Amino acid sequence: MALNWTNWPREVLETFRRGTVIPAHLLALDSHWQLDVRRQRALTRYYVDAGAGGMAVGVHSTQFAIRDRGLYEPVLKLAAEAAAEWANRPLVLIAGLAGQTVQARREAETAVGLGYHAGLLSLAAMKGASEDELIAHCRAVAEVVPLVGFYLQPAVGGILLSRNFWRRFAEIEQVIGIKVAPFNRYRTLDVIEGVVAARAEDRIALYTGNDDAIVIDLLCPYVLRRDDKHVTVRIVGGLLGHWSVWTRGAVTLFARIKRAVEAELIDDDLLEVAAKVTDCNAAFFDVEHDFRGCIAGCHEVLRRQGLLEGIWCLDPKEGLSSGQAEAIERVMRLYPELGDDSFVAENRERWLS
Repeated sequence: MALNWTNWPREVLETFRRGTVIPAHLLALDSHWQLDVRRQRALTRYYVDAGAGGMAVGVHSTQFAIRDRGLYEPVLKLAAEAAAEWANRPLVLIAGLAGQTVQARREAETAVGLGYHAGLLSLAAMKGASEDELIAHCRAVAEVVPLVGFYLQPAVGGILLSRNFWRRFAEIEQVIGIKVAPFNRYRTLDVIEGVVAARAEDRIALYTGNDDAIVIDLLCPYVLRRDDKHVTVRIVGGLLGHWSVWTRGAVTLFARIKRAVEAELIDDDLLEVAAKVTDCNAAFFDVEHDFRGCIAGCHEVLRRQGLLEGIWCLDPKEGLSSGQAEAIERVMRLYPELGDDSFVAENRERWLS
């Protein structure tokens, strides 16, 4: 079973290319480190009601270890079914794909069978492969499902990828998007320049995964020269672990950014917000300890809101770093306007029902 992006529902394709908020779906566990179906479903309902245009499931924030616990298909299925039952609009469903080629193709087949539109392809398992081998791997997976490329930062398992790699990757017709998440401005430019060199800017939608520079990525036009002409490219949306929490606030901020870009009016207040969002991310993602508590930090925000019972991760040793809880408390106190505590409080019981 294979899927081509030309067969996507029109509304889904338009939403993805126009740009939207796509949270990286977290994983709800109980105190026995088992899937908490009720709270997992509640998270999906939260993202839908918050106004997200889609969801990414089975990705880094969902924890790659779901594959080792036999949870990959159940978690993807639960999210797809909960979204279909709860949403009154089409959503972009993106499945995380990982592993060597055989595994990634198998996961792609699972995702297509469950109704997902694209696969976010992690290359972490291909560490040490040549560029030719990487491209062959991507092409093989693209035979099954449209791809969203993923430049995952090395600090959490990603590999360095050249500008030439991104040009060759963008030339694959089944590539529909790229999540730009190296947490590095130079490498972010490598992706954009690769897409333009491949003449693929009209087909490929760029999404920020740079949680340290979300607002700036969405505000900045990238103007490159090609064949004696200027080509302007923008990052149109976000596919972010940071947006797995305070999602209603993210949707509100994203709409504000879109209005500012369309009006060509970027004021100092919006740039001030950019710094605030980065400050929040430093706490949520545990930057002080090289991102060791990045997933647990997001869990902690949702635990405080009552959506999660605890911050348990599949690895029982994974949790908040020293001082991270205090850091999260600080940003929640400083920037309540970026959050959505009231929204969650008003709807939590309905989502958990």
